[in-house]
Amino acid sequence: MSTSDYPRAVLFDHDGTLVDTEPLWELGKRRITAAHGGEWTAQDTQETLGRPISFTVQRLGELGVPGTQEEIFREFHGVLRDVLAENPPTFIPGVVPLLEELNRAGIPAAIVTNATSEVARYTAGLAPDNLFRVIIGDEEVAAGVTPKPDPDAYLEAARRLGVDPQDCVVVEDSPSGAAAGVAAGMVTVVVPGEQEVAPGPGIVHVPEHASLTLDLLRSLDPRG
Repeated sequence: MSTSDYPRAVLFDHDGTLVDTEPLWELGKRRITAAHGGEWTAQDTQETLGRPISFTVQRLGELGVPGTQEEIFREFHGVLRDVLAENPPTFIPGVVPLLEELNRAGIPAAIVTNATSEVARYTAGLAPDNLFRVIIGDEEVAAGVTPKPDPDAYLEAARRLGVDPQDCVVVEDSPSGAAAGVAAGMVTVVVPGEQEVAPGPGIVHVPEHASLTLDLLRSLDPRG
């Protein structure tokens, strides 16, 4: 195995990258809209997928969920808690070996998501102890961190880890997330997801999650 000190940190998206929570989000959206006489459709999913949770909350309001944006968010958050309690998420097959490799190598990781920080903390708790040292989610967005596709969330994760952005690798599955990783100046590895990510500079596609290995990430060192 290579002894390269790259990467010094790996920054993971959450939904569709670490855990397959997209069906659970879908169930939650359908459940809350149905409770208020509306219907969440596949088109609603496509138009909000990978976007900040504020887009979902706005759409829920448009579909008949009453209240202010904050009230809708609180109700939706409660529905999601119920859905997750009924269907506890697990890591996507192929991800765990990489997490174990990072842990053995002493390489820290972060979760960077436009979704809820609480769910991301749950996922972090499934990983080896102290692997995910930073979580950037909706709580950070509320505090002023600009969500994807802006690079701010990934740059903030690198800052909190004390690592130069150029020494980080991003793992993503969505166009907006990949755009954020590239804009942050980080090599961005894309796994298959709900939306196709176009090829481009700074983007490396892999055919499946199981292709993610530490040797692969080390081979991407932009410093040569």
